[in-house]
Amino acid sequence: MSQAEARTRTPGQQEPGSPKHEELVPSRYAVRIGEIEVLIISDGVLPLPTAMLGHNAEEADRAVWLDDMFLPRDAFDWALNVVLVRSGGQTILIDAGLGLDPDLNLPRAGQLIKRLEGAGIDLASVTDVVLTHLHMDHIGGLLVEGVKDRLRPDLRIHVAAAEAKFWEAPDFSHVSMPPGFPDALRATAKRFLSEYGSHLTLFDEQSEVAPGVVVRRTGGHTPGHSVVRLASGGDRLTFAGDAVFAVGFEHPDWYNGFEHDPEEAARVRLDLLRELAATGEQLVATHLPFPSVGRVAVDGEAFRWVPVFWDY
Repeated sequence: MSQAEARTRTPGQQEPGSPKHEELVPSRYAVRIGEIEVLIISDGVLPLPTAMLGHNAEEADRAVWLDDMFLPRDAFDWALNVVLVRSGGQTILIDAGLGLDPDLNLPRAGQLIKRLEGAGIDLASVTDVVLTHLHMDHIGGLLVEGVKDRLRPDLRIHVAAAEAKFWEAPDFSHVSMPPGFPDALRATAKRFLSEYGSHLTLFDEQSEVAPGVVVRRTGGHTPGHSVVRLASGGDRLTFAGDAVFAVGFEHPDWYNGFEHDPEEAARVRLDLLRELAATGEQLVATHLPFPSVGRVAVDGEAFRWVPVFWDY
C-alpha cells in the first residue's frame, strides 16, 4: 500500500480486489489537517427549484449562471455534506444530514447513518456533535429511529445559544422557500430540542470543542448559524455550513431562499470569502458539490471556487 493510499483510506474502506460496494459513486473523502483527521461524508442530494439560489436576482441572470455551469434551469441538486473529525481523542460529528424524508419528496438524501456504518464508524464512538444550525437537513440524522439509543449517554451537542433561542418562535418572514418547508423545519427543530435538549452545550460566540476545533457563530443564515474552524500544524480548514452556496462565489450578494436574514447572510458570506481568499485555507460547505474540498480565489470584484485535486 502506498503512503497516499494509507493516508486516505478510511476505517472500513475495502482493499483493492475485494467485493464491490453496492454504491458505485464515492460517498466519503478523507483529508488531514495537521494532526486532525477529517472525513467528508455525503448525505445525498436535495433537488430544489433554481429560484432558491438567488431569489433577489433576475431569472435571466440565474439562467446565465446555470448555463455557464452546464446545469438545468428548472431544478438544481444541492449536495448535502457532513463532516466527521477526530482530534485529541474526541470524535466529532459536524451536522447530521436530513434523516428521514419529511414528506417533501427528498428521497435521495438522508444517507448519513448508512454511510457512517459503511465507513466503519460506530455511533457510540461519537463524543461530540457540532450543529451549524437547526435546519432539518443538518439535524435530521439524529432523529432517525434507533439512532439516539446507539449514541453515548454523555454525548455533547454544541450549538449557539442564539440558535436554540430562535427556534422557540422562529421568524420565516424573509425566507423564500417552496411550500411545506417552513412547517417541516419548525416541526423538526421542535422535535430535536425536545429529544436532545439535555445534551446541549450552548455557547455565545465561540467555543473550542477539541484541540484545534473551534466553532464560531456567524449569524445571517439563521441567528445562531455557525462555522467550524480546524487548525493544526500550520494547516487550516473551515466548514462553512450554509454560509456559502455554489452560486455564492460569483454572486455573494444573491439571497438564498433558506436565509432567515438575507442581508446579514450576504454580509457574512462576503466577509468569510474575503478571509478564506486571504488565508488560502481549505473550505468545505454543506451544499457545495461533494467532496466539497477547495479554496477561494479573488476574481475581480467577486470570487472563484478552486476545487482540490482528488488525492487517491
